[in-house]
Amino acid sequence: MADRGQGDGRDGRDARDAGRGAARAPHPPESAARAVAARVLARVWGSDAFASAALDAELRRAPALDPRDIGLATELVYGVLRAQAALEARIAEFAAKSRWTADPLVRAHVLMGAYSLCFLDRVPSFAAVSEAVDGAQAAGGPRVGAFANAVLRRLAAAVESGGRPPLASAVVASAPGWLRGALRRSLGRAAAEAFLSAGPVPPPTGLCLAPGEDRGAWLEALRAAAPTGSFEAGCVSPTAIVARGAGDLRRLPGFGAAWIGQEEGAQALAFALGARPGESVLDACSGRGNKSWLLSRAVLPSGAVDAADLYPAKLSQLRAALGAPPASAEGEGAGAEAGDAQAGARDGLGRAAASVRETYAVDWTVGAGDVPEGYDRVLVDAPCSGVGTLRRRPEIALRREADDLPRLADLQVAIARRAATRARDGGRLVFAVCSVLREECEAVAARLAAPADDGLGVRLEPAPFDAELARELAGGGDAFRLLPHVHGTDGYFAAMFVVRR
Repeated sequence: MADRGQGDGRDGRDARDAGRGAARAPHPPESAARAVAARVLARVWGSDAFASAALDAELRRAPALDPRDIGLATELVYGVLRAQAALEARIAEFAAKSRWTADPLVRAHVLMGAYSLCFLDRVPSFAAVSEAVDGAQAAGGPRVGAFANAVLRRLAAAVESGGRPPLASAVVASAPGWLRGALRRSLGRAAAEAFLSAGPVPPPTGLCLAPGEDRGAWLEALRAAAPTGSFEAGCVSPTAIVARGAGDLRRLPGFGAAWIGQEEGAQALAFALGARPGESVLDACSGRGNKSWLLSRAVLPSGAVDAADLYPAKLSQLRAALGAPPASAEGEGAGAEAGDAQAGARDGLGRAAASVRETYAVDWTVGAGDVPEGYDRVLVDAPCSGVGTLRRRPEIALRREADDLPRLADLQVAIARRAATRARDGGRLVFAVCSVLREECEAVAARLAAPADDGLGVRLEPAPFDAELARELAGGGDAFRLLPHVHGTDGYFAAMFVVRR
C-alpha cells in the first residue's frame, strides 16, 4: 500500500479545480468504499473496536462492493490510523480549532480526505475533497461541511504546490513519542523506523498447514480454488502459506481439516517449543487454541497437550474445536472476552483433526489452580503490549502508554514463573510475546533467569533452542526476534529456558 500511496503531487487538476469541484462534483465510485471506511474508523475511535474486526464486519454488510472498493476501504482505514497524527497536524495548519475531531464520523471523513490528498495519487483532488465534504456535512451539518471544504481546499493547494510527503515518514512521525523511543532503544533508530513503516498493510492472511501436509500441493489447490487471490509459501514457518485477496477462508478447500488460519510468526513460536512425539506439553496462555492445535499435531498420538487460560470463554471455544473436556476452573481472576467463539470459527478450528487432553481456567498471578506438574515442555505466550502487531492492529499505538510496559513486564514474569512450576526438572519453557520492545523482551528474559525469592522452588536457566527452526532464527542462541521488515511476519520475541528444581 505504501508504494501506491506516494505520488509526485500532480493530479491533473490544480487547487482551484479542487475547490470549485468540492461542492458540486458527482459521487465517484469510491463513495461506497469511503462510507464503509468512515464507519470503521468511527467505531475504532468511538467504541475502541479493533480495526480489522470492524472492517471485516462492515465488508460483510456490503457484499456488493467490488475488489477495487474493498481495497480502497481497507487502505483508507489502515492509512488514516497509521498516519493519523501527521494528518491531524496538516489539518491544524489550516484550522484554528480542533472541535471537528469530537464527532468520530466527521473526523473520519476529514482525515480520509486529507489522506487521499496527501498520499493517494490515483484519486483526483477534486474527488477527494468533494467526497470528504459530503461525508462531513452528512455527519455534522452544513457548517461542518463548509469547514471541511475550506480546510481541504487549502490542503489541496498546499499539496499541489509542495508535493506529496512520503507516507513512511508520516507513519513514523505519527507513532507516539514514547513508542518511537522504546523502539529505538530496542532495535536502533534505522530499524525502528523500518519497523514502523513496514508493509504490506494490511499484512497477508496466514494459513497453517497441519504437519505432514504437502505445502506444494495445497498451494496448487488453493490457487485453483481462488484464482483471483495470491497464495505463496511462507518464509519462516515450514507449514505457512500467506494469502492475499483470497476472500472468505471458510470457502476454501481444506479449511479446518488440513489447515487453519494462523499468522506465520505465531506458527514459528509453536515450533520454537520443540515439542516431540510422546511428550506432554502445557500451552499455558492458550487463548482459543491455535498453537495448541499445532502442538497437538506434533506430539500425538502418544503424547498430550493441555491448555490453560485466564478466560473461560476462550477455553470453551477451544474445547469445542479440539475435543477437550470441560475446564477445571481455579475461579479467582477468571473472566471472559467477547467475540472469541466467532473468531475461533473464522480460524477454522471447528473441524480440526487434533485434540487437547485437558483445559484449565487459571489466573497464574494467583496460583497454578488444578494444573498438574511434570510437563516436558511449557509454552508461555504471555499477555503483552501487542506492539509487534502494529501492521495488523494500528490502533494499538493510539491506546498503549509508556506506563503500560512496567505493569505488563511484571505480569509476564509472574505468569512465566508460576507456569514454570508445572514443568518437570529439566523440562523446557519458552517465553514468548508479540512485542519487540526490550522492556517486554530481553529485560523480562533477564528477570526470569535471575535468582528469585518467591518461594516457587524453580530456577530458569537460559538454554539454546533444540528445535531446528528456532536454532536458525536465534543463530544458535537462546532468544530471537521476528520483525516484519526482516522476516515478513508480525513482530515477536521468544526465549528458551530449562527448568530446574
